[in-house]
This record gives sequence, C-alpha cells and structure tokens, in this order.
Amino acid sequence: MSDPQIPRHVAVVMDGNGRWAKARLLPRFMGHKQGMDTLVAAIGEFARRGVEYLTVFAFSSENWKRPSDEVSGLMSLVLIGVQKYLEKLHRDGVRVRVVGDRAAISQHLRDAWDHAEQLTAGNRRINLSVAFNYGGRWDMLQACRKALAEGIPPEALDEDTLSRRLSLSYAPDPDLIIRTGGEMRLSNFLLWQAAYAELYFTDSLWPDFDGAQIDKALAAYANRDRRYGGVIEDLAQTG
Repeated sequence: MSDPQIPRHVAVVMDGNGRWAKARLLPRFMGHKQGMDTLVAAIGEFARRGVEYLTVFAFSSENWKRPSDEVSGLMSLVLIGVQKYLEKLHRDGVRVRVVGDRAAISQHLRDAWDHAEQLTAGNRRINLSVAFNYGGRWDMLQACRKALAEGIPPEALDEDTLSRRLSLSYAPDPDLIIRTGGEMRLSNFLLWQAAYAELYFTDSLWPDFDGAQIDKALAAYANRDRRYGGVIEDLAQTG
C-alpha cells in the first residue's frame, strides 16, 4: 500500500530559469539548460520518494510569445535533452509521455518524442509526462471536440466522459502542484485536473530546486487536510 503522506501524482510548473541565468550574467538559454539538468535529477528524487506520476510544464501554448531566438533555442534544447538523457531515463525505469498540441511542432521533434515514448513504454518505476505546447484551456477544448466528433450527445457528456478524453487521461489527477520561482498562479496548467490538488509555491528558482526543496514541498503536502469539498468528520465516517 502506498504512503498516504506521499502524493501519488506531482505536477510542477518549472519557473525561474531565465531569472537564474540573469542573476549570473548568463544568457537565458543557459538557464533553460541548467533547468533540464535539474529536471533529470528531480525525476530520480521524486521516484525515490515513492511518487508514481510526475508531470512537468515544459512549454506552454502561450510561450510562443517569447523572443523567437529563445523559442528556437528551447526547441533545440529539447532535442539535445532527448539525445543526452533518454537512455539514462530508460535505464532508470522512467516511462516518458509528451502531452500537448503537436501540430505546431517540427516533424523532427515529434519523431524524437515518438521514439522516447516507444522506447520507455514498458517502464514502471515512475511515469513522466512532459507538457509541451500545452494549455489547460486547449486540453478541455480538444476533449470536447473529440466527444463531438465521436457523436456523443450533449446529455451524455459528463465529467467522466470528458476526463477520459483529456491528454492526461491515463494518470490520476495531481495530488500536489508545485510552482517554483515565486509566482502564485497556475498559468493555464492542468486547469481541469487541478480541481482538488494541493498547491505549493516556493521562491526557489527551478535550477535550484534540489532534493532538499522537494522534501520541503512533500512535508508541506503531508501536513495538509485533504477534504475534497467535505469536512474531516464526514471523511472519517466514509473512509
């Protein structure tokens, strides 16, 4: 049986790469590069603590508004990251999935993602979902479009029907959402799935988010009372 004090599914908004680089008089790209190294380390840290699902917000549907050189650098970094880290993640038992709108992504990048998903499909230690060109509103919209295309009548469209068509339908809803970098908002991340998630905000910039920071987040989660809209007495009686 899993430890109830350890979230089964953790989602992370990895914020602060650019500010980390700026504070060191480095180009923003170097912050994103360091952020990728931090992500690989964090995957192992979360797995060792018993987290089964980890979802990270790597590139939002709004990030296209950033300077073109930064966007192109991020795309290149993803390819470099797949080449550099995929075999390690595979050896470590990480199953990799990419969620988001792939229509605007280059075929080269889509091929790299397909390869990563196929190679790691049998892994079971931890499930890593990389949200790339993803937005919570997009996710709900595409799920509704799927339901319409399948001819589901309006009266049959309920929460379960929609949830099964969301891009993270294979994962339980996140128990804990962490945002680094000091901002306190979801930024269009997992809007449907976050309905009863616990939120944890930290001033730590993502490249500095290490095992000690992870333990602080998990300790904060363990001290929360998760009521799902009820009260503690009600949950005790039904548990």
